[in-house]
Amino acid sequence: MEIIRFAALKAKPWRNGGGATRELLSGPAGQEGGWDWRVSIADVTKAGEFSPFDGYERVLTVVEGELLLLTVDGTERPVEKYRPFRFDGGAPTTAALPTGDIRNLNVIARNGVFKGYASVIELSKKRAQPVFGGQVAVLLQGQATVSDGAADAADLGRYDAVAGSDESTPEVTGRGFLAVVSIDPVDG
Repeated sequence: MEIIRFAALKAKPWRNGGGATRELLSGPAGQEGGWDWRVSIADVTKAGEFSPFDGYERVLTVVEGELLLLTVDGTERPVEKYRPFRFDGGAPTTAALPTGDIRNLNVIARNGVFKGYASVIELSKKRAQPVFGGQVAVLLQGQATVSDGAADAADLGRYDAVAGSDESTPEVTGRGFLAVVSIDPVDG
């Protein structure tokens, strides 16, 4: 069972000074180097342009703060808390912060290689949420415990993540909200 502790992640400031990103996980190196997919949490503290990710698709979910106003390829789109928004990573994108700073969960996947998904669910103490291979679960709010049946249960803090694998299917229980991210290979 792989647990990624948010408090241990180093924030990487953006070149434009508008925020910082903490990478939770990234996938195999692509043909041009780098990664084919990445799951990260970003703090947006200043309105401005987003870095382009040509050849990638993005799913952005506001997880702290109320509203991010994105303009993607000339079209304005309000992105509210816990409502994932999918868009072309290479499209010209700018952000406005009408209600103040926000934190968002980003899923970025290389077109034609992987497809990323994000959903926000309410946790239950009675029914465990499994985290399968190709998935990452991120505690957004509340209290949660994760167990894989083989090891002792571990408490999750806010924005801590747990990765599923083909060998282990951790289960999360608690009260609050959990983001479940899936990274699926595209069959070609």
